[in-house]
Formats: sequence, C-alpha cells, structure tokens
Amino acid sequence: MAIKRGMKRGLPRMKPTKRCQHPEIDYKDLEYLRKHISAQGQIVSRRKTALCSRCQRNLKRAIKRARYLALVPHVG
Repeated sequence: MAIKRGMKRGLPRMKPTKRCQHPEIDYKDLEYLRKHISAQGQIVSRRKTALCSRCQRNLKRAIKRARYLALVPHVG
C-alpha cells in the first residue's frame, strides 16, 4: 500500500502551554495530584495534562511517592 504524499501520520504535536511554568509539585498536594490521576488510578498522559516533559516527570515522582505513603490509590 502506497503512502500518499502530503498526508501527516500520527497525532498532531501539542503546542507548549503557558500554564506550565515549572510549578513546585509536591506529593502532599493531594488536590493537584488527583487532577492528574484517572478514575482507575492511573497517571494521566502528557497529551491530556499538557505539561512539559520535566513537569510530567516531577508529577510522576510525586504520585509514586504519594502512592507509597497510601495517600492516593494504586492501580489495580
């Protein structure tokens, strides 16, 4: 099957948002963490949170610390 010229593959790239100014993400800030956890207890992807890669990594770390201390639910 030939690939048509001029067609883009995949999803469009997200533009960086202005709201991500590298906020201090703390594992004790449960309201902020719960906004970035799905109903099943999974961490919401970077496409949906619109955070930069550094902030998404810090968010992941904070959620895992909060899970270890049983402040937020685990998956499964």
